[in-house]
Amino acid sequence: MEAYGKILLIAMPAFFLLVLLEKFWGLWKGNDTVPLKDMISSLSSGMTNVTKDVLGLSIVILSYQWFYDRVSLIDIQSTWLVYLIAFFALDFAGYWTHRIAHEYNIFWNNHIIHHSSEEFNLACALRQSIASIVKIFAVFLLPAAVLGVPTEVIAVVGPLHLFAQFWYHTRHIGQLGFLEKIIVTPSHHRVHHAINPEYLDKNYGQIFIFWDKWFGTFQQEKESVPAVYGVTRPVRTWNPIKINFMHFWQLLKDAWRAKSWSDKVTIWFKPLGWRPADVAEKYPISKIEDVYHFEKYNPELTKGMLIWSFSQLIALLLLLSYLFGNLAEIASPGIFYFGGFIFLTIYAYTELMDRNPYAWAWELLKFFYAGFFLVTTGDWFGLSNFLPGSVSIFVVYLTLSALCSIWFSYRKEKWQLAN
Repeated sequence: MEAYGKILLIAMPAFFLLVLLEKFWGLWKGNDTVPLKDMISSLSSGMTNVTKDVLGLSIVILSYQWFYDRVSLIDIQSTWLVYLIAFFALDFAGYWTHRIAHEYNIFWNNHIIHHSSEEFNLACALRQSIASIVKIFAVFLLPAAVLGVPTEVIAVVGPLHLFAQFWYHTRHIGQLGFLEKIIVTPSHHRVHHAINPEYLDKNYGQIFIFWDKWFGTFQQEKESVPAVYGVTRPVRTWNPIKINFMHFWQLLKDAWRAKSWSDKVTIWFKPLGWRPADVAEKYPISKIEDVYHFEKYNPELTKGMLIWSFSQLIALLLLLSYLFGNLAEIASPGIFYFGGFIFLTIYAYTELMDRNPYAWAWELLKFFYAGFFLVTTGDWFGLSNFLPGSVSIFVVYLTLSALCSIWFSYRKEKWQLAN
């Protein structure tokens, strides 16, 4: 937990700067692929994911250690070759976990957030799940366990393998020659994120593309078929917490409404998109039929609201950095209370971005939630020891945040609307 938190102290600002660099590059080239609202939503999603992971809010039914203890045939030392084997094993497991997430209803809920953006940029790479409470990834690492790859090697290679999937989420890099035959490139991954019929459910590879070629899921990007991004049932919200659970909620409603008990049970394990016939007829769901003619989600916000939302994002990045850098000092249960504040903050300001008229209520809940700890402890989880006067700044932030949310929720818009 602490080690991962330290890694994120470096990774978070690095990813943020790269996202900004892509935006400025696009503006300079006259091809901005990083709309501000989409970027804020994506980065907010990334923050919910890393908070969940650092706090250990997931259940691993069968861990890699469990497999290693029972099926390893040999005991090998941690040489460079072992790390290489681990990297390939992780990529093999990643391919199948990724593919299953796209093919079965119950697992799509863990992955929908990553595809929910109707853009394709570095920021959307950070749209990662908080809904993957139960993890099955270790099952596909069985070959590594049989070969005796030590658990500590998997623990080191895992974050490297994850971070290596960031760079290819961009429209600014074309095809890369002979590398297209070996690794996953931006061209390959644009296909994967596209909802064009020609591209759906293709290119599941995470680092190496040959898995897709071997298992029949490869599709080359075509110049004649420009990729259109998103999901065929648009999420129509900037709130990443809502997006994480909307597919599960739909499955739950469909299972409840289905007349057949068989349908109530099997809907969870049916192919993605399957619904009981009686439910689909009575409760139709809108779906994009023509990918080239649909309206992207883009509620109008004033420039003031955009600036305020971005300011919220910066404030949260600073607070997250404090949390990840002081996990041992804050300790349990404090880190979980702090995590609750992170989730509540993101929910509040993304609801405001969605123009939810009751967004102010979430902001007030956040205000009183934080106020409880400030009043009862006289501090914010040791923040005053880290930086004298910072608690007063935090109180000012909370107050401004509540007032601005109420202002934006109720004020009749007169400012220039931002596209």
